[in-house]
Amino acid sequence: MSDLSDLRGSRFHDADMQGAQFTMVDLTGSTFRFVGFHGAVMRGVELTDTSIDGDVQNLVINGVDVAPLVEAELDRRYPDKALFRPTTADGFRQAWDVNERLWAATVERARRLPPELLHESVAQEWSFVQTLRHLAFASESWVARGILGDPSPWHPLSLPWDQMRPRPGVPHDRDARPSLDEALALRLDAMAVVRGVVDGLTDEQLDRTTDPLVGPGWPDEGATFPVRKCLLVVLNEEWWHRTYAERDLAVLEARDGY
Repeated sequence: MSDLSDLRGSRFHDADMQGAQFTMVDLTGSTFRFVGFHGAVMRGVELTDTSIDGDVQNLVINGVDVAPLVEAELDRRYPDKALFRPTTADGFRQAWDVNERLWAATVERARRLPPELLHESVAQEWSFVQTLRHLAFASESWVARGILGDPSPWHPLSLPWDQMRPRPGVPHDRDARPSLDEALALRLDAMAVVRGVVDGLTDEQLDRTTDPLVGPGWPDEGATFPVRKCLLVVLNEEWWHRTYAERDLAVLEARDGY
């Protein structure tokens, strides 16, 4: 056996590598998508020209927890972002008002592009239309199902995350190509459900625990959550997917001269 195992170009998909050890491994140019690094320990690493997007918590680099620093810098760059972590019913209403305003501007920006580009993926991310479908799924799942108790709230065009394994009754047609207006109709219906909940929300209701969920789907049958958590999940999805959509629209605009 040689001293150096040549695994260049290898692909590891849907693999459980918990507890694996990597020593003297060259990962230059590697891509990690939808990978969990919980509890990972890295010593003596060389990390340069690296881009990380994701949920970052308790990330200690050279003895410094950088996650709060990153969060503070994002809040500085995007003053509206802090509003998406509300603690009161009025705060949730304000956050949803801002979310509707921001998304209206993003949709208007998307309409200026040729319709076919709104089905195009940038760097293997969801297209703009797929993003709208996914956000409908998030609102249906966490508000219509999670808070209101609808056992099967999903529209056939609703789009779960790519790695979700098939679940009875949950649609997962990633390749569907509805028009922008069709996707928006689905999206606006789901947003209206959230609006109805936040408009009638009280501070006392935020800490109420939902009834156990009924029937197969997402979130899991039998699960319960504080109403606050359900709404925070949706706000988090709304903020980040609009950020990603704006990033990708900029790429499409620059590439196609708009």
